Amino acid sequence: HVQLVESGGGLVQAGGSLRLSCAASGRTFSGYAMGWFRQAPGREREIVAAISWSAGATYYADSVKGRFTISRDNAKDAMYLQMNNLKPEDTAVYYCAASATYHQAVAGQFDFWGQGTQVTVSS
Repeated sequence: HVQLVESGGGLVQAGGSLRLSCAASGRTFSGYAMGWFRQAPGREREIVAAISWSAGATYYADSVKGRFTISRDNAKDAMYLQMNNLKPEDTAVYYCAASATYHQAVAGQFDFWGQGTQVTVSS
């Protein structure tokens, strides 16, 4: 079992930046592919980005490509999401999640996830 805790959300104006962090504990963090997904009211859950256990492969949803960057530090059991040029449509609760394989993470299939952190982008 992996415990995940997100931080770094908040309120930002359109065009601004935020950096989300995810702290992991429990089972070996480096053994998992990781990802971020988001959930906005009235909208379906959306996979935002994913990263393989070695950070050798990354995936981004078209909606965030070129604006968001996913990274991880296995030595610190941590994962990050740098979000630049934020748009009002990025407003959602963002969840850090772990998956057994990278392909499952890309498909949005996760085994563990955190409580989420709210990101609100004002226009």
